[in-house]
Amino acid sequence: MIVHDATPCALGEGPLWHPERQELFWFDILGKRLHRKGQHWQFDEHVSAAGWVDETTLIIASQTALSRFDIETGQSDVLIPLEADDPVTRSNDGRADPWGGFWIGSMGLNAEPSAGAIWRYYRGELRKVVPQVTISNSICFAPDRSMAYYTDTPTQQIMAVALDPETGWPQGAPHVHIDLTGTAHKADGAVVDTEGCLWTAQWGSARMARYDPSGKFIAAIEVPALQATCPAFGGEDFKTLHCTSALVGLDAEELANRPLSGQTFEIQTDVTGQAEHRVILPD
Repeated sequence: MIVHDATPCALGEGPLWHPERQELFWFDILGKRLHRKGQHWQFDEHVSAAGWVDETTLIIASQTALSRFDIETGQSDVLIPLEADDPVTRSNDGRADPWGGFWIGSMGLNAEPSAGAIWRYYRGELRKVVPQVTISNSICFAPDRSMAYYTDTPTQQIMAVALDPETGWPQGAPHVHIDLTGTAHKADGAVVDTEGCLWTAQWGSARMARYDPSGKFIAAIEVPALQATCPAFGGEDFKTLHCTSALVGLDAEELANRPLSGQTFEIQTDVTGQAEHRVILPD
């Protein structure tokens, strides 16, 4: 694994490979910045996740809104408020779904128990799909469009919920897909490859782990940062696996042992990832 970008992030998150631009975007949530290699944009509040709309436009989740962001000009325009009346919460993990919707999780600024939720923005409507979440993470989708996955990180369980094949809205009760209880591993961000295997960055474990479609552990890749936060497939063939990381909360000894903490990494794999889905905005 090599360094993709050496910019240190207090809380690197939300890596997005833009398939039309062929470049990686990511966030430093605590630094209130959106990054790409060699450039960053500063915001007035926490920003955490994005989806691509077209070659020059992203949808960005912030502490109080989902917004349309122009990559060329840096202009940001609010599409819809997101928990704007709740001073306790901010956005966290998010990802576009195969129907052109955008899922976004929230959490308490100090990880207050059950303060957050997971929402879906689709055709101009923002609807809560998972209530009472402490730390929302692992939002990703099966390549056959059958399932959405997500976690509330402290539970150490990645959940799966069936999706309506026509609209993509959740249907039925969720069930446990990957159970990490009884281990030291805590699921953070996640993606699903074209084989239906889920890759999860595991906070505090310095690794990304791959699980088969039944939820069985396959293998893990070491990350040169203790706090791996989120994976993203990219590159021309979608076989480059990126990973963001965080340095927040690390003591001097931990930083000495993992001096690359907070940087963004990449590794070539023999696995093909899914291209990120386009977010379809209402006219």
